[in-house]
Amino acid sequence: MAYVLGFFTADGNMIKNKRGACFIEFQITDKGLLVKIKNLLQSNHKITIRKRNKKWKISYRLQIGSKKIFKDLLKLGLTPNKSKIIKLPKIPNKYFSHFTRGYFDGDGNVTISKYTRAGRNNKKSITILSGFTSGSREFLKELHIKLKKLAGIFGGALYYYQGYRLYFSVNDSLTLYKFLYKNIRNDLYLARKREKFEKYFKIR
Repeated sequence: MAYVLGFFTADGNMIKNKRGACFIEFQITDKGLLVKIKNLLQSNHKITIRKRNKKWKISYRLQIGSKKIFKDLLKLGLTPNKSKIIKLPKIPNKYFSHFTRGYFDGDGNVTISKYTRAGRNNKKSITILSGFTSGSREFLKELHIKLKKLAGIFGGALYYYQGYRLYFSVNDSLTLYKFLYKNIRNDLYLARKREKFEKYFKIR
C-alpha cells in the first residue's frame, strides 16, 4: 500500500462534491499499472478511458467513492488541490522505498544523454540523470533528507524550473535505482522507468 500512497501523492486527486460525497481518483496512461492498483485496493469500480486531443496519449481513470479512504488520506496530510502545499507523509522506514518508487512512477523521471568531454578529442560520453518533480518545495526538501538517511544518497540539486525539481547525477542515480527496486512486491512499478536505468548499465 505504500507504493499506492506514493503514486497517489504524485498523481492522485481527492474530490468532495457539494453533496458531501468523497472520491479519490487515479488517472494515468499505463492501464496495466492501474489494474494492479485497483486489485490491491480491492476495488470493483470500473476503469474508464479518457480521450483528449490527438497530441496526447489515451489515459485511464479509476475513481473510487470512499469516505474512509478520503479521511485516512487527510490524516496523512493529503488534501484536495494538494500539489503546492503537500508535505511528506509519515511513512515507516521499512516501507519508504515502496512509497518513493510510487512517487517516482508518478512524478519522477530518468534520462540518458550524450555529451562531449573537453580535452579528450571530442569523445562522446554517456551520462544518466534521475529525479523528482513537485509543486511543493517543502515536499522535495523532506524527501531529499529521507533519501540521504535511508538510501545513502550523498548529493542532489533542488531547484525551480516550471515547478520544483530534485535531481541526481550518475552515482546518486545508481544509488536511487538500488533503493527503488529492492524488495519489490506485486510487481508494482512502471517497467519503462526501470528499463531506462538498466539500459544505462548496459551501455556505460
